[in-house]
Amino acid sequence: MKIKIFTVLAALFSMLLILSNDILAESKQNMNMNMTEDKQKQNDEMDMGGHDERKKLNSSQGENEITFPKVLKSEKDKDGYENYILKAQEGKTEFYKGSFSDTLGYNGSILGPTLKLKKGEKVKIKLVNNLDENTTFHWHGLEIDGKVDGGPSQVIKPGEEKIIKFEVEQEAATLWYHPHPSPNTAKQVYNGLSGLLYIEDNENLNYPNEYGKNDLPIVIQDKTFISKKLNYSKTKDIDGTQGDIVVVNGKVNPKLTTKEGKVRLRLLNGSNARDLNLKLSNNQSFEYIASDGGYLEEKQQLNEINLAPSERKEIIVDLSKIKGEEVDLVDNEDTVVLPINYKESKDNKETTSKVDKKIKLEGMDDKVTINDKKYDPDRIDFTQKKNQKEIWEIENVKDKMGGMKHPFHIHGTQFKVVSVDRKAPPKDMRGKKDVISLKPGQKAKIEVVFKNSGTYMFHCHILEHEDNGMMGQVKVTK
Repeated sequence: MKIKIFTVLAALFSMLLILSNDILAESKQNMNMNMTEDKQKQNDEMDMGGHDERKKLNSSQGENEITFPKVLKSEKDKDGYENYILKAQEGKTEFYKGSFSDTLGYNGSILGPTLKLKKGEKVKIKLVNNLDENTTFHWHGLEIDGKVDGGPSQVIKPGEEKIIKFEVEQEAATLWYHPHPSPNTAKQVYNGLSGLLYIEDNENLNYPNEYGKNDLPIVIQDKTFISKKLNYSKTKDIDGTQGDIVVVNGKVNPKLTTKEGKVRLRLLNGSNARDLNLKLSNNQSFEYIASDGGYLEEKQQLNEINLAPSERKEIIVDLSKIKGEEVDLVDNEDTVVLPINYKESKDNKETTSKVDKKIKLEGMDDKVTINDKKYDPDRIDFTQKKNQKEIWEIENVKDKMGGMKHPFHIHGTQFKVVSVDRKAPPKDMRGKKDVISLKPGQKAKIEVVFKNSGTYMFHCHILEHEDNGMMGQVKVTK
């Protein structure tokens, strides 16, 4: 009897041992599969540039005809100044029928009027803050004295106003203006504070120049709507807020209808963080005529251009080639940005000059830095002499996770890209610039000259990075 019981127990123990081994083997197999999936996911992230991922952007349905910002009128005073008034204010915008969002605008509910200035003109602008928080008025790309540049130290408090004066010293260019208060730049721009500033053509280059007819300002942004309303606090991303809805000149589902055969598109990427790679849906080429700081020495025939956040480029599209058809301005994923219905400087050589300043852009999330430092308004990071030509080396440091793109901007100057990774810059990086976007691991040399004295900001133009201290200051002395 004892022998039988022992035999049964032994058999049960053997069965349990086999079952346990099977479970252990299956668990190990699942663990290996999970590790493989995690490794593949990590590799996929590395292939995409680490955390530099693009939120999927939905195509425009072409339901709303875009409108163009009004041109801000001026009055000339006895001292020869053109006088303007610009007010930052709160408003409500009906992006979707019957649904109003709280927005910010200049002299209106969203975005702002276009300022048209001329070289040699004396300008006086009254800046009024009708918001319930601090703001500044930054003139992005304008070469002016640091005291009126509108950086984070030049705060205008709620209910206050300030008058600035300057003389326009630049040639024709498409610039823009936006707030720059630390640490609320991203929020204020996202909610609507942006406007264009033209320095008008002083010479007849035979380019389309009828504002709103064949010379068209195009401000491209991306936003997320919750129940058809904007809510930055709920959609904010510390590594750069991206949206899934394209907004052009303040319109969702935008479209452009024109009778003009040739149109000049002054493109501004007014997004907080999204890179745009724009082309025409029929792969038709276009003329690239101007960069951030003005006309190229030689226009370029291109099929695609990249626009980093805050970057501007001017292109001329010949729509007569597609008469009676529709062509779309699309992003690189063939996302329709703007349905359109028709009814370069010379090669730069790698510099052998010594590098005068080195800028290292590093980090993600709230750990972003420039040269391992966070922004300190009381610290001057660099000095430079007025009208002195210097070579700045800009490096986007690649980290263990791969890093992400950083669009680098300098206030108060237009620089020239000398090289990218020791090679001549690509065609769409030529001409005068105030923004250069670098991928993780990329290094560029730029030629920097300041025509005015003062203290100027340099920073990453992913606005959330800027607000988290990815900024520095250069003091330009006479």
